[in-house]
Amino acid sequence: MNQAEEYLAKAKLLSLLSKGERVMYRILVVDDEPMIRMGLAKLITQADPSMIQADTAENGIEALESIQTTRPDFIFTDIKMPKMDGLELSKQLYEKYGDITVVVISGYGDFEYAQKCMSYGVKEYLLKPVTKSVVHHTMNKLMSDRKSMQEKQRMYFPLSKLENWLEQLELAVWHLQMNDIQAKLQEIEDYCNERRLEAIQLQELLDELYAKLIKQLNGRDVYSFESLAGMPESEAGVKRNTFEDFRQAVDQTVKLIREKRKGNAKEPVEEAKAYIERNLSRDLSLDEVADMLGLNPSYFSQLFKQMTDETFVHYRIQKKNGEGEETSRHPAL
Repeated sequence: MNQAEEYLAKAKLLSLLSKGERVMYRILVVDDEPMIRMGLAKLITQADPSMIQADTAENGIEALESIQTTRPDFIFTDIKMPKMDGLELSKQLYEKYGDITVVVISGYGDFEYAQKCMSYGVKEYLLKPVTKSVVHHTMNKLMSDRKSMQEKQRMYFPLSKLENWLEQLELAVWHLQMNDIQAKLQEIEDYCNERRLEAIQLQELLDELYAKLIKQLNGRDVYSFESLAGMPESEAGVKRNTFEDFRQAVDQTVKLIREKRKGNAKEPVEEAKAYIERNLSRDLSLDEVADMLGLNPSYFSQLFKQMTDETFVHYRIQKKNGEGEETSRHPAL
């Protein structure tokens, strides 16, 4: 990529990442007393009902289980709870989920408690009973800080990461390495989720990535992927699952390659070499091998010469003669 192309790519990426919709913040309230738990969740939601969704948990164990299915942005937790208290919960969150902001609400005004909480990454330490104004002030501060952090992340979305994804995904797709494909797709999804890209940003980013993937595959000049030049379109009125669309598009591309190779996982020339090795006792024709690969014979002949610096016939004869020499040196007893 030259300097001009890199500049345009960065400009386009920054443009699509600057578009946005309203963000919904998820909050998890953890307290073993139902009245306090529900009351606090209500107060938090009232700070901005259009942007806040509050869930609840009775203790630290239940909170950690909840996080597995619904990842919150912020957690408000009591200190004294059965099964797992707020200190242990804060510690585990700090060690495993560093991106979740923790607020402790406690009846303990002891400095030692507050100090211990802060060592576990707790951002706010509020004393009971908390008032509506304190809760709203805290929520506004948390949302403002998170928004500023996300804006900085979006502005510095590394182009090198996009190129790295493309390079590794294209190789895995071309070689039909399914485990590597799934691992790379999961890495992309996790990274984008961490940055909390808006729906339109995510859609345009993945559309761009898929378009570049198709372009790079076409650049190998082996098969035509023009029919797959875009992500699947969603039906009218149906909410689009962007990552699912992206996965399906990649799967469709893999399926096409597999069909073209008639089930063979290797790239054409390597598969041709392996096929020749397995059939040295026969006088294989170029047409037979090309048909096995699902390629036009003329094109396969050119591709083989380009990749090996020798013709198909010369390569086959050399391999066959080599086997004959090996057999003469080691005759069967």
